[in-house]
Amino acid sequence: MSKFYYNQEQESYDAIVVGTGISGGWAAKELCENGLKTLVLERGPMVRHREDYPTANMDNWDFPHAGSTTREDIKQQEKQSRTGYTTSAASKHWFVNDLEHPYNETKRFDWMRGYHVGGRSIMWGRQSYRWSDIDFGANKNDGIAVDWPVRYKDIAPWYDKVESFIGVSGENLGLAQLPDGIFEPMMELNCVEQHFREQVADKFNGRVVTAGRTAHITSDKKFEGDGRVRCQFRNRCIRGCPFGGYFSSVSSTLPTAERTGNLTLRPDSIVHEVIYDPDTKLATGVKVIDRETKEAFEFKAKVIFLCASSMASTAILMQSKSDRFENGLGNDSDQLGRNIMDHHLGVGASGKFDGFDDKYYKGRKPSGVYVPRFRNLGGDSNMKDFIRGYGYQGGASRGNWEESVSELSFGKDYKDAMLKPGGWTFGMGGFGEVLPYEDNRMTLDYDKKDKWGLPTVTFDAEFKENEWKMREDMKQQAVEMLEKAGLRDVQPYDNPGALGLGIHEMGTARMGRDPKTSVVNGNNQVHACKNVYVTDGAFMTSASCVNPSLTYMAFTARAANHAVQELKKGNI
Repeated sequence: MSKFYYNQEQESYDAIVVGTGISGGWAAKELCENGLKTLVLERGPMVRHREDYPTANMDNWDFPHAGSTTREDIKQQEKQSRTGYTTSAASKHWFVNDLEHPYNETKRFDWMRGYHVGGRSIMWGRQSYRWSDIDFGANKNDGIAVDWPVRYKDIAPWYDKVESFIGVSGENLGLAQLPDGIFEPMMELNCVEQHFREQVADKFNGRVVTAGRTAHITSDKKFEGDGRVRCQFRNRCIRGCPFGGYFSSVSSTLPTAERTGNLTLRPDSIVHEVIYDPDTKLATGVKVIDRETKEAFEFKAKVIFLCASSMASTAILMQSKSDRFENGLGNDSDQLGRNIMDHHLGVGASGKFDGFDDKYYKGRKPSGVYVPRFRNLGGDSNMKDFIRGYGYQGGASRGNWEESVSELSFGKDYKDAMLKPGGWTFGMGGFGEVLPYEDNRMTLDYDKKDKWGLPTVTFDAEFKENEWKMREDMKQQAVEMLEKAGLRDVQPYDNPGALGLGIHEMGTARMGRDPKTSVVNGNNQVHACKNVYVTDGAFMTSASCVNPSLTYMAFTARAANHAVQELKKGNI
């Protein structure tokens, strides 16, 4: 993908997209393919597919300190290092410097950010699951928060479109809580994972084990983008994939948008405000600060898509103040910044498996097993202590040569141990739904500004009783499944961390039917400013227990096509 810069002679476009990640890439693709001259603004530097993946082909010995994290790394990413992986030498360059991009915590919040073209689509976990009507109807059925104004049938065609374009490996299961999709061949389970699958099916009525549904190409089918080919099973995905084996916007949606001739991409462009016209009750454009020069710009457009990531898009809306919107664009409901959600994780169990000593596996599979939700689906699955549910991700592997170090082996015994694989281990961790609580929120601090003179974000959010009760069951059921599958030395764990650790931050500009209780409508339009669309995680009304990125993409594609039709009709 070539490097596009703003043409000084051009100030106006048909559409502006803020952000180049999973949502922004899809908005750009759909708008450009529908003939709209589209300006895509990214606050970070340019990243070109293949050319700008500096660690993609490096081994541990190629890094200083053998790739280990240094004190200086942690100093620069102290908050983000809580994940345990942002400071890795192989991927630390994708995550922002906390000192340059500060935020504030009334309560701990782990905000993982990637400011560059492609955003976190380069580093994401690639787990891709559809929501079901159980999810879309959950708030209404439980009598909490607000009801989603859409149902599965509204989004299903867009799930089809997205899966067909990005490539998702998996298998159809016929489960009401996890709708089937259009899949690439499933990544094969290894022998212990297959054994676990069979044992769970035999000993737990209705529970299912499958391979993780992963946005990887596993066939020879041709996918659009920049020369994408099947996954090479290197499992270095977080570094950027030169093969385009997994979906990212830099290998897929952005090159597709570029080929239309309708894309202008401007990196190093920090959008901080949407400009509102009180006469037309529409937005006219955005205000931008150049990241490097700090020069101010304004760009105009007929329609604006905010895809900067949940908190960043909401921060832009909060800063977009006017006589009409004293508390931020579209904030008539006072819901802007509220209802922060994520998934809670870090709870589960692991154990050792005796057997299959003559078996191993080929390659470095970038995905393991998935156990879909089995709680609160009716009948015996309903729980008294908590609502909603959780799933598990996990996998089996054989110990590596490091086990022999711990045994302090030397000489011939040591050499033999290095060539002999260790025993099998199996671990599984839960991903649980977090409810939308109005007092879990973010605000802006105008007394603490960043280097561009913009207010910093303050988080005040926490897990509550429903999540804590759910975690008890997540741990207990993990232990029970592993033990009944024949594992020994099964050890539970529960390291809750805090919101944000799941890197699935959602809410803050929720979707709903009523402008008095929500920020955007069922088409992702800001209720009171219909030519502004919010299609990243900010619009989410509830969280489900599955990874949300596929849903962001489906809603974004749907919203972009809605915007095109509304422009043609003259409604915006």
